[in-house]
Amino acid sequence: MRTVTGFHAIEEALRAATEAGSAPGFRLLYTKPGPRVKKILQTAGTLAIPADQTTTPELDRAVAKLPETARDHRGIVLIMELAEEKAPLSFTEALAELAIREQGLVLLLDSITDPHNVGAIIRSADQFGVDLVVLPDHRGASDPEIIARASAGAASWVPVVRVPNLVRAAEQLKDAGFWVFGADAGGKAAKELEIPEKAALIMGSEGTGISRLLRETCDTIVSIPTRGKLDSLNVSVAAGILLYEIRR
Repeated sequence: MRTVTGFHAIEEALRAATEAGSAPGFRLLYTKPGPRVKKILQTAGTLAIPADQTTTPELDRAVAKLPETARDHRGIVLIMELAEEKAPLSFTEALAELAIREQGLVLLLDSITDPHNVGAIIRSADQFGVDLVVLPDHRGASDPEIIARASAGAASWVPVVRVPNLVRAAEQLKDAGFWVFGADAGGKAAKELEIPEKAALIMGSEGTGISRLLRETCDTIVSIPTRGKLDSLNVSVAAGILLYEIRR
């Protein structure tokens, strides 16, 4: 079972269900139906999703096991109880599909532990047409509810996979014809990049950057020229800028 909070995240989950044509196991709980909630209920009605009006304490109990920052339900919660949980997309499956394409853009996130940053990056990934986001099994954000909410629902649209070894994943992408860019200090200015048809971008944490072994797999190190007194941008902001430059 998955519990979804946040207007954007709920709306995008319902929009994805609308495109799929059904929403088995979905159920809405809500309190007072304000304008935004009414719009969500209308969408749910077209999919025959049950919607039960309840009390605020009941909604509080429904979200009690979520991370603290995901408990702000704003009067509506989506419960997703799937009889048969769909197996998550694997990197091997995603890579097999990307390998036969002439174009592709993949984003790898190294040691980015803040789920809000990961969610914001996924939101940018959706806007700039990223085909796949790769996260590490360890040393990375692991709160799917917060990531989904911080992505403003984009997590419903962008394929995300987890791998045990990002270095190996980068090497496999290179074998599949991808040119691997690493975002780090001292690299080539982003606006000077020549972007191949198949590109992968690695973003590291704000504190330590890309790990040494992962940096060594990169074909090109890319940087964002800045003029401020701080030594770095927020990683989600930097990812958005670099994705824009790649797509430009």
